[in-house]
Amino acid sequence: MTEAPPFAPHRTIRSFAEISGGYDVALCDIWGVLHDGRSAFRAAGEALVAFRRGGGTVVLLTNAPRPSADIRSQLTRFKIPDAAFDAIVTSGDVTIALIRARGGAPVFHLGPARDAGLFDLAAQGMAARPALAPLDGADYVVCTGLFDDTRETPADYEHSLQAMAARRLTMICANPDLVVHRGADLIYCAGALAQRYAALGGEVVYAGKPYGPIYDEALGVAARARGAAIAKRCVIAIGDAMRTDIAGAVGQGIDALFITSGIHRDDFERPGQALQDAIEMFCATHGLRPKAFADALAP
Repeated sequence: MTEAPPFAPHRTIRSFAEISGGYDVALCDIWGVLHDGRSAFRAAGEALVAFRRGGGTVVLLTNAPRPSADIRSQLTRFKIPDAAFDAIVTSGDVTIALIRARGGAPVFHLGPARDAGLFDLAAQGMAARPALAPLDGADYVVCTGLFDDTRETPADYEHSLQAMAARRLTMICANPDLVVHRGADLIYCAGALAQRYAALGGEVVYAGKPYGPIYDEALGVAARARGAAIAKRCVIAIGDAMRTDIAGAVGQGIDALFITSGIHRDDFERPGQALQDAIEMFCATHGLRPKAFADALAP
């Protein structure tokens, strides 16, 4: 085992089993692959269960700006079986490490109150608890999202972002995603604020995909689960976002399976356009070529 399968760059598959035998580890995105924020995709969970039964290791890899324990509870509510994965690594976990590295420096939390648990977890084992401060008294900013993502857009934050840039505050972006679908609704994420902040000249440190630290953590977790080092040719990443999931995998030298029914679904639902033509145009637009495409993750 462990030789990557020799399929064409634009292969489309219906079943994960068509390609999964060539891999030891799957790094699987959650939102857009396993659920849409409102409903779970049962077949996706079944595909991962089958992969693990065949000897594979699954690490769920998400840009959720919350600790992995919170995401596990969410998956339980969605009735995604524990047998579908070995571990979860979140950008929230990486953010906690970045907060700890700054000690007790005062920090402004830009994001909803539901994400405040990051600071409680960061405080565990620290000599000085990070002090939550108003923007004008903070040394840096942790952005986990919009305060109210049901009605706000990045334009509502222009004044605050300009004030941060004027003070040259570093922003830790706990979720590099720009948008996600919550059911049929399009929701802005922390990455959209970080993108605008960077355009204003602000310094941004990204905790999640497509950046290296979250992959280092995920591959380390997978190696411990398997009890052996893992060659990247034996790893496949599964995701629905080109900018994060696929770009991150390509940057790490990891094969990628792209799910077309996720965040980019409008690019593949054009009447009269053949799927292969849509795929070719999509890859050319993004400058990335996943190893395979699937409408959804299925056994």
